[in-house]
Amino acid sequence: MRRSPPAAWLVLLLYFAVQPATADIAVRIEGVNGELRDNVQALLSLQRLATAPELDAELVERLLRRAPREVAAALRPFGYYEPTVTTRLQPAGRDWAVQITVEPGPPVVLATQDVVLEGPGRDEPFLREALARAPLTTGARLSHADYEALKGELQRAASAHGYLDATFTRAELRVDPAARTAGACLTFATGARYRFGATALEQDFLNPAFVARYLRYREGDWYDAAALLRTQFALDDSRYFAVVEVLPAERDAATRSVPIRIRATPNRRNRYTIAAGYASDTRARGTLGWDNGRLNRRGHRLRAELRGSSVEESARLTWVIPWSDPALEKLSLELRGLREERADFRTTGGSLRVALAQVQGRWQRGLSLTAAATRDELTVGDGESFRVESRRGRLLVPAISFALLPPGFLGLEAAPRGLQAELLGSARALGSDTDFARLLLRDERRFELRPAWRLQLRGELGSSLVGDFQELPAQYRFYAGGDRSVRGYAWEELSPLDASGNRSGGRHLVTASVELQRDLPRSFVAAAFVDAGNAINDFGDPLEYAAGVGLRYRLPFLSIGLDVAQSLSERGRGPRLHLYFAPEF
Repeated sequence: MRRSPPAAWLVLLLYFAVQPATADIAVRIEGVNGELRDNVQALLSLQRLATAPELDAELVERLLRRAPREVAAALRPFGYYEPTVTTRLQPAGRDWAVQITVEPGPPVVLATQDVVLEGPGRDEPFLREALARAPLTTGARLSHADYEALKGELQRAASAHGYLDATFTRAELRVDPAARTAGACLTFATGARYRFGATALEQDFLNPAFVARYLRYREGDWYDAAALLRTQFALDDSRYFAVVEVLPAERDAATRSVPIRIRATPNRRNRYTIAAGYASDTRARGTLGWDNGRLNRRGHRLRAELRGSSVEESARLTWVIPWSDPALEKLSLELRGLREERADFRTTGGSLRVALAQVQGRWQRGLSLTAAATRDELTVGDGESFRVESRRGRLLVPAISFALLPPGFLGLEAAPRGLQAELLGSARALGSDTDFARLLLRDERRFELRPAWRLQLRGELGSSLVGDFQELPAQYRFYAGGDRSVRGYAWEELSPLDASGNRSGGRHLVTASVELQRDLPRSFVAAAFVDAGNAINDFGDPLEYAAGVGLRYRLPFLSIGLDVAQSLSERGRGPRLHLYFAPEF
């Protein structure tokens, strides 16, 4: 390394003699970029003290002499052990300007890695996987950070899986600057593996046996940090607790066990909901709700809700009983009264529904039985005279549904998007007024094409078998159109027509959407899309098509969308504006 020439010091001393004590230092670094330059700036005293109020000629002189050593130290972690550093002082008005030119020189190369695993866990797959993940590469430029990352991967993998006494009995990074080679030597001793000990639950408002069903581990299992984290998530998502902590206590070396301590404070028992909004499908809408989140010590819940919009008015009372695994399963009983509009039908009635949600592997299965009594009204006429036709229906409808869960799912409700299938039906033998069966498949996927670009695909396929279609209640018929169906058409506008020109619903449903999205600054997203679909009575009936553009504003769990869609299959139809809210996934 070369120091500044003697002439520079003479200039420096003369310059200092006339400069005020409050001057600053402007530092310019040349020859290195990226992380090398960032590390040089971080370690360079001239940079750190550039605006220090106590700067004087003597201090700047010391800082300038120190610069070559600091630059060399900053480059060493990146494998550059022989840099050439020159400094030059340049007058800059009342301030000082220093230019530092760096030539990193040839790098040191990692020639060998000698990693030895010892102890009972030496053959554990997760340790082998940690070695494979580590970025340290033989034959590449030496990186001290990669060497530390290898050590960290091994230590974290061992600790997370119960090898809590694991340690390095040898950890050496041998560097030969003259030969420009290095070798990493590590010996990692796992020690014995620990198990979960007893769990202490510190709360008094829920039955301890009920809370224990949220644990993602059992006493005596191998200690697993991921199981503790899943337990924390399960308890947080339960909404019973305002604050909950799941912490390992001091491990017991004699029994090789780790006791767990869970401390929790209760959440508010009663919550009230007042909400108002607008979407192009429902227009103005509002919700009033009351939720008793802790009806008893067994974790039962009770919710009452009133909803109102231009297409629906409903009152609902729901009693939720946690099931075998309360984090993933529930039994619910729902009593509901409604008035709704579906296409040209006006439906009033009530229902009692019993449903059980269970998780089986990657699937959430739903079993339900609904008893319903409804009245459908339809206005028919020939343009001069009109009459209202009314049809009452009684149904007992069993159903089964499956929803594919996202990785890491841990909650009662399935993802609102993704693959879903539902099969339901009824028969006169069950006391219903009609025989029918209906299958509905839905799927929605998002693909990352490149940074800031995504492709979103959505589709629905439904089919029904029914003895007398006229006896099928409107709520079990198929309709298409709307914000989440075929844009360019109003909510449930697409439907076969009866003899009076009323939209009477279809036996089958086909919809599909292709949407290209581009991220914009400030959480905005631009989109272009093509939608197709219809509610039909026979497969092969014509579909409707629409295309458009949209703008989204993405929040952490919600996206606000504004779309303009134009029908491509119906001439003379103007564009339609869609405003809606959709969950993010």
